[in-house]
Order: sequence, then C-alpha cells, then structure tokens
Amino acid sequence: MREPENIRQVEALGVDWMGFIFYERSPRYIGNPAYEETACVRAIRESPLRKVGVFVNATPETMMETAARYHLDYLQLHGNESPETCYALHKRGYALIKAFSIAGEDDLKPTCDYEGRVDYFLFDTKCSGYGGSGKPFDWSVLEAYKGETPFLLSGGICPESAEAIRHFRHPRLAGIDLNSGFETKPGLKDAERLKKFIDKIKK
Repeated sequence: MREPENIRQVEALGVDWMGFIFYERSPRYIGNPAYEETACVRAIRESPLRKVGVFVNATPETMMETAARYHLDYLQLHGNESPETCYALHKRGYALIKAFSIAGEDDLKPTCDYEGRVDYFLFDTKCSGYGGSGKPFDWSVLEAYKGETPFLLSGGICPESAEAIRHFRHPRLAGIDLNSGFETKPGLKDAERLKKFIDKIKK
C-alpha cells in the first residue's frame, strides 16, 4: 500500500495486516516521489491495522529507524538475512516475518535455521530477483513443511484463487498475502475486488 486514500479504503474491508515496501527497486517503493510522502507517513501511522514493513537486505539500523518512523508492527525480510540477524532483531523486541521462495520441497529446508528466531514464515513463488512473480506455486509442496513456525501463503493469489484457498489445509497456515492480483497498478489496490474476495473466503 502507498496511497493515503487507498490505504483508508482497504482498512475498511476487514483485513488484518497491511504491507508497505521499503525496497528501493520495487515499483511499490514507499519512497517514490510520485506522491506526497508526508500524507503517506501520516496515513500509515494512523492506520489501526497491523503494519508490515517489507525489506530486502537492509541493515538492522535502517529497519529499526524505519519501524520507529512508520510505527511498524512487523518487519518482513525478503533478502538473504541470516538467522543471526533475525535473532538479534527478535531479541530486541521486533516481530519478524521471513520470506522464502518455494518451487520444491528442498526450498523448505532452510526454514529449520530460522525456527524460534522469527514469528512467521512467508512462502512465495520462486523467481529470479527479489519480490513476487505474480504467479502461484504448487501448494502441495507445503505438505512437506513440518516446522513449528506458522506461515503466510503468498504467490499469485488472485480473485480466481478463492475456491482453492477455501480448500487448502495446513496446521501452520496463519493467513494469506494479497498483492498484485488485486492491483490496478503497482501499489494501488482495487478495494471492490478485494472485498468480493474476502467475502468469498469468509463464507
């Protein structure tokens, strides 16, 4: 999310968390000069939702400074952040989500090193570079995930995914990540499309 009015529209839909991208190479980068940053910062700070800041290989100092400025509740790490870095941030009281790119069962093995060092994993579609591909991966791969850390399901989820989501079962599934499949352009969500999808899921 990035646009103040769009943030307020989506807040009203019954979502639990809202994400903000702090990776400069992303088209959704929160620091893009195309909008008035002060209004954006204020809208984020005032949001009653849990606020998630998304980072890629940022320094702990940068993440902590950003978390303080935007009143973030979670740091979501999409780079090569080590278990040690996660542990250090976790010990300082920061709630963490660590993202993993998934194509097959072997991609789940690194999660073992992060057990007890983050609050959630996020499983996304494997692709080149950082960020999402807008495409789903084979969720049946997650049958091999036997860890204790709850996870968020990501990767190409769109309005047509509602039925598959309703039938997906895993004891550690904690939520779903909705992004490009509900955008009219990077960083701008279609509130009506989101509402219809959420209504289907809740039914």
